[in-house]
Amino acid sequence: MKKFLDANFLLETPTAEHLYHRHAAKMPIADYHCHLSPEFIAKDRKFDNLGQIWLEGDHYKWRAMRTNGVDERFCTGKDTTDWEKFEKWAEAVPYTMRNPLYQWTHLELKTVFGVEKLLNPGTAKEIFDECTAKLRTPEYSARGLMKKFNVKVVCTTDDPVDSLDHHLALKRENFEVQVLPTWRPDKAMAVEQPAGFRAYVEQLSQVSGVSIGKYADLLSALRKRHDFFAEAGCKLSDHGIEEFYAEDYTQSEIEAIFSKVYGGRELAAAEALKFKSAMMVEFAVMDWEKGWAQQLHYGALRNNNTRLFRQLGPDTGFDSIGDFTVGKSLSKFLNRLDVMNKLPKTVIYNLNPRDNDLIATMIGNFQDGSVAGKIQFGSGWWFLDQKIGMEAQMNSLSLLGLLSRFVGMLTDSRSFLSYPRHEYFRRILCNLIGRDVEKGELPESELPFLGQMVENISYNNAKSYFGF
Repeated sequence: MKKFLDANFLLETPTAEHLYHRHAAKMPIADYHCHLSPEFIAKDRKFDNLGQIWLEGDHYKWRAMRTNGVDERFCTGKDTTDWEKFEKWAEAVPYTMRNPLYQWTHLELKTVFGVEKLLNPGTAKEIFDECTAKLRTPEYSARGLMKKFNVKVVCTTDDPVDSLDHHLALKRENFEVQVLPTWRPDKAMAVEQPAGFRAYVEQLSQVSGVSIGKYADLLSALRKRHDFFAEAGCKLSDHGIEEFYAEDYTQSEIEAIFSKVYGGRELAAAEALKFKSAMMVEFAVMDWEKGWAQQLHYGALRNNNTRLFRQLGPDTGFDSIGDFTVGKSLSKFLNRLDVMNKLPKTVIYNLNPRDNDLIATMIGNFQDGSVAGKIQFGSGWWFLDQKIGMEAQMNSLSLLGLLSRFVGMLTDSRSFLSYPRHEYFRRILCNLIGRDVEKGELPESELPFLGQMVENISYNNAKSYFGF
C-alpha cells in the first residue's frame, strides 16, 4: 500500500516517476490566468494567519463547508474570526475524502508549509499555529510565496477601466516575477441591464478620455484602453461567456442597438445576442492586431441561488456546469474571424466534459500552420481542474490533436497558496505518459523526447505561445 501523498503521489509507474522527478518538477511556473490581486503583489501583502490566506474568497471550500452543515457565518460572515472559520473548515476536511479538496488541502500543507499531519479537529490548532507563524515571516508574504514556487510570470484578470497602477509600479520596480494584466472586457457587452451598462460606459468614457455617444465612440474608447493595456505588458485577453455568440448582424443594427440600450431601454434577447456577437468580433480583431491570445472560458451557469446571490453577491459558490449547445456557434465565430484573416491565437476552456471531443476536433479546423498549436484546448477548468477532469481533457486532446503542443496548466485562483496545483497537474501528465510507455503504447527509446515534451507542456510551450 502506498503512503498518502508520498514522493510518488499520483505516479503509478517507474516511467512516470522518471518523467516527473527528472523533468516536470524542475520547471518554473507561468501562471497565465489567475485572479490574484495585483495590489497584494505590489504591496507584498503579509497574511495574518492560515485561516485568512486559505478561506478568504475561496468558494470551493465554502461550498464544501455548507454541504457539511456549516452555517454561512463561518464561510462569508463578518462576525466570526479567522480561527473560528478555520476550525469549521478543519471539521469539514475529513468529510471531503474523494473530493479533490482533500488532496489539495494536504498537498498545500506539505509543499507550502512542510506540514505532513492530516488536518482534522484534533490537529487544527497545532497546524493553524505552525502555519501562521511561518506566514509572519518574509518568505511567506505574497511575493515570497511566488518566489518559493519559482513563478516566472503571473497574468491577473483586469477590466478595461482598471488603472493598472499596481502593474505599472511592479514594472517600474523591475520585480523579478512578471506580473502582467489580462484584458477582461465582459462588462462592455453586458447589456442585459441598461442602467448598469450605461454606468459602465460612462466610467469607460472617463478613464479613456473619449466622449461616448454612439457605438463607434464605444469602440474608440475600448481601443484606447486596449492600447494602454498593451503598453503595460498585456499579452492575453479573457472572456467569461455562457456560450459562443455568432449571430448575423449589420453595422446599422448594432449602432441602433447601442443607442437603444444606452438610452435606457431594455433589449430583446435577439438584440442582446447580436450586440454580443459584434463585440466579440471587435475584441478578437483588436487581439489579432497586437498578436495577443484570446482566452474563451465558456459554459458556467452562474448565480443559481437567487436568495444567496442577493445576500452575498457573485463568486461565492453558487455556480454550476451549464449544458449550452455550442458546436455551430463556435464554428461560426472562429470561421468569421478566419475568413477575415484576423483570427488570433485562441485558448478555449469548456466547463462541461461532454464537450471535450467537440472542442478537440473544432480546434483542428482552424490551425493554419502559422503558430504551433495556434488554437488551444485549454486545461481542465473550474469544476474540471481535478484528476479525472484533467485526464479526460488531455486524453481528448491527445487522441484528436497534439498533446505535445499543449500550453498546460494555470491556477485560475485567487489564492497565493494555489501553486501546488501545477505540481498536481504535472504529476497527472507524467502518469498518463508513463503508463503508455509501460504498456508498450509509446516507445521507451523515446524517453528523452517525452521528457522534453513534459518540460514543454509544464512551462516552455506557454512561454513561447504567449510571448513571455
